[in-house]
Amino acid sequence: MDLNSDLGEGFGIWKLGDDTALLGVITSANVACGFHAGDPSTMRRVCEEAAKNGVKIGAQVSYRDLAGFGRRFIDADPVELADEVLYQIGALDACARAAGTEVVYVKPHGALYNATVHHEKQAEAVVNGTKAFKDLPVLGLPGSQLLAKAAQAGLRPVQEAFADRGYTPEGTLVPRSRPDALLTDTAQIVERARRLLEGELVAVDGTVIKTAAESLCVHGDTPGAVAHARAVREALGTVTPFA
Repeated sequence: MDLNSDLGEGFGIWKLGDDTALLGVITSANVACGFHAGDPSTMRRVCEEAAKNGVKIGAQVSYRDLAGFGRRFIDADPVELADEVLYQIGALDACARAAGTEVVYVKPHGALYNATVHHEKQAEAVVNGTKAFKDLPVLGLPGSQLLAKAAQAGLRPVQEAFADRGYTPEGTLVPRSRPDALLTDTAQIVERARRLLEGELVAVDGTVIKTAAESLCVHGDTPGAVAHARAVREALGTVTPFA
């Protein structure tokens, strides 16, 4: 199982999460590319630290929404959205190459991630933007339009699960506006990781959902993220980058 986290989500003097500590625990880093968070200096620093720790780098692409942290849906033109995805991957890859490494996968962030579960045109735009750069693996929710479009385009679809997010019985993420959207108790998060090793996760109503997730995410901005990630890594035993 791969263990990933969202990093580089500060901006200017504003810092979010402990990137340095998490890079000592995870195997893949979803790095913000400047559209929902991040800036050139943050992107380059995270890439340098990831390279030193042997952590794979992924572009966490987003809507152009700094004010909303990329958590607001935007009815973006598909052609423009594909171009913006391409732009973000290229910017992060430049920082990665300056650190002696490269971007090896793509994962949408926030509202774009959720939109591409059902929004066919936006899912296709993310795939088109990715493919215009390079045939990179794409992380997404199992059963999503994003992963279906990725497979159709010849990209590797990677099923992802979340250690610290609530799930609906349908296997989608509980909206962050609800009180059961986020898991913050380490024991619960570790139990989620253990169940995933058995190929299943439990929705907020107790429904057991079968899954074949290859990568498990612990959000870098969740309270106690570093402690959660360390506990999850210990519970998983062996962690291996998927890319």
